[in-house]
Amino acid sequence: MAKKAAKSAAKKLTVTQILSPIGFDKKQETTLRGLGLRRIRHTVEVPDTIGIRGMLHKVRHMVKVEGL
Repeated sequence: MAKKAAKSAAKKLTVTQILSPIGFDKKQETTLRGLGLRRIRHTVEVPDTIGIRGMLHKVRHMVKVEGL
């Protein structure tokens, strides 16, 4: 029972898009979409996982991350 409670209280990261993907590689635009970001100043909460951190690293110049 305790394991389920710990799993549901996983850490979240707040990600805000600060730059447009226009002029950047198409894969970076796809990564922003995968994170749930649609436009500049759009903010989403994502779980703090290794996969998400890899995606954030790929587009680190286009996003602002809080909650690290």
